[in-house]
Amino acid sequence: MPTAYRPQALTDWAKRLLTGRGLASDKAESVAATLVEGDLLGHDTHGLALLGPYARKVDEGVLAKDGTVTLISDFPAAKLWDGNNLPGPWLTHEAVKAASTAAKTYGTATITVRKSGHIACLAAYLEAPARQGFIVEILSSDPSVATVAPFGGTKALFTPNPLAFAIPTGGDPIMIDISASITTNGMSARLAKQGKRFPFKWLLDANGQPTDDPTVHDSGGTIQLLGGTEVGHKGYGLALLVEAMTGGLAAYGRAESPTDWGATFIVRVSDPRAFGGLDGFNRELDWLVRACQENPPVDPARPVRLPGARGLARKKAALTDGLILHDDVLAQIEALAAEAEIPLPDALTT
Repeated sequence: MPTAYRPQALTDWAKRLLTGRGLASDKAESVAATLVEGDLLGHDTHGLALLGPYARKVDEGVLAKDGTVTLISDFPAAKLWDGNNLPGPWLTHEAVKAASTAAKTYGTATITVRKSGHIACLAAYLEAPARQGFIVEILSSDPSVATVAPFGGTKALFTPNPLAFAIPTGGDPIMIDISASITTNGMSARLAKQGKRFPFKWLLDANGQPTDDPTVHDSGGTIQLLGGTEVGHKGYGLALLVEAMTGGLAAYGRAESPTDWGATFIVRVSDPRAFGGLDGFNRELDWLVRACQENPPVDPARPVRLPGARGLARKKAALTDGLILHDDVLAQIEALAAEAEIPLPDALTT
């Protein structure tokens, strides 16, 4: 029988593991809660699967154990922070909170952050502000990593360059978490470790030929852009947009050739109250939601759903019945628990 864990117990355990390595309590709490949230929403390559890599970066001194941001540029509705290599989840939550506060006054607010640690699952930052009525946009790149080639090219230049958006409605928010590439580095690494292949040819070998082999990164292969070999110019456009909105606005990206695993990212929050009003916004979005959900499906057994609906349903069930972790993730955190001599919380038998 699969085992499940109480999400809060996993959060408490992950926080204890990180504070045991010297990470400040508030940073450890933010990282732990964000990683568990990723698993709750079903993004299991970007949830607790990242706990081990994050812990190692703390040990190596790549991630700062404590501190705060340095304000580089300060306008009422636009700011640039130097993240000083602090943990990405903490920085992202702080940026969302600060931008949300400013958006109440200015209608919209943007915070760009450079020299941040990796920021994990972008969807993990969306639900709370959306339920408060805010539209949230998060774009992220890692200027030290390259696994995606420009359209028509064969040499890796970009990361998957994720983009996430939260849209409030009168009910559950719409939560979009996509990337400029077809798949992610995390999924490639997982399948390569398991000796498995992708279900479709989502990568390119060193000669630019489509392949389903996740190990091609070792021989100069790359991940395909969204749209693949046929219409990958669309993913290419998104990748360039992310680079401009992150590294460009932060004046810190690939031109500086950084070597530490991390992120440059942007958070933008808009308050519908400053435009047509929240009631009008909800009226329009609720109509759109109904129109999507009532659209005749190709397969009656699979009705049309909104982005994020499955993740939110999965989270709701896990908060009641317990979170079942992916086998690969469970094996990783069991090893971490044994290494740190901090036992995992008691599991619930499902």
